[in-house]
Amino acid sequence: MSDSRQRTAAVIYNPIKVDVDVLRKEITRAAVEAEWGEPLWLETTAEDAGQGMTDEAKRAGVDLVIAAGGDGTVRAVAEGLRGSEIPLALLPSGTGNLLARNLDLTLNDMPGSVTSAFTGKNRPIDLGVVDIEREGGARERHVFVVMAGMGIDAKMIKNTDDDLKKRAGWLAYLGAIVKSLRDPNELHFRYRLDDGRTKRATAHTVIIGNCGSLPANILLLPEAVIDDGQFDILLIRPGNIFGWLRVWAKIAWVNGIVRRTKSGRAIVGEQKDDGDLKYRTGTRFVARLTRPEEIELDGDGFGKAVAFNAWIEPGALTVRVPADGDR
Repeated sequence: MSDSRQRTAAVIYNPIKVDVDVLRKEITRAAVEAEWGEPLWLETTAEDAGQGMTDEAKRAGVDLVIAAGGDGTVRAVAEGLRGSEIPLALLPSGTGNLLARNLDLTLNDMPGSVTSAFTGKNRPIDLGVVDIEREGGARERHVFVVMAGMGIDAKMIKNTDDDLKKRAGWLAYLGAIVKSLRDPNELHFRYRLDDGRTKRATAHTVIIGNCGSLPANILLLPEAVIDDGQFDILLIRPGNIFGWLRVWAKIAWVNGIVRRTKSGRAIVGEQKDDGDLKYRTGTRFVARLTRPEEIELDGDGFGKAVAFNAWIEPGALTVRVPADGDR
């Protein structure tokens, strides 16, 4: 090697989500083949989903951070790597694999994913950043790589049984969806998008998306692009059960199936507002609610917020993707 210092990788892993023995075997193999040094192994805990481990990896001067865990691990590691030049490699695990899906990464090939971590190319993507204000005035700052949401989606996550999720995966959300839809409460809030004027709105759900694909072939935000320097916003407010059916038809059928082909996009045309769904794009979204509401980031609940300030940071995260021809 021309570089006298061997490159090293840190592996930040959730022991509940991965087979640690298999992971160590594959990482060791790929590191040797790529002529990298001994990896740094950092295990997440119930108290720290990955931010502290990422800080430790940065202090160690690693050249790559590999996240092996669910969406919570990926989000936490991305939060720690925000604005750094250290690339993040994903080893998809868990239920959603949201970022991996939106990057079109292979989900069920551990050896291939590990090899790509060491031999792939770097791709800058945007990060969503959100300041969450709690009742009483306390504030917290977090990132999201895929979506932030309030309303039905956040309540659904809160209502999902964790044990059932471990056994049934994404299907565990179905019961929570039904329970959440019975909740008559809507979101009432004032918001400002970019430099526009402050408006009032009522909605069942607010989604701020850096990208738009979800499991079960759902394309929630069909025009969201992960590196375009802006996020897409969706307000959902169906008036009755027929409205919910229209929402489901548009998201599951029109967006999830028809829009995924070039001919389908030509048929349905541009994404447009209707009485149930309203789409917006921007770089900053500020909202204040009339009461505390559940908020979620990348599929994990983050408690209740009375206000939030969300913005996009273009190219703030570098991810490792397969080199051309390696898929």
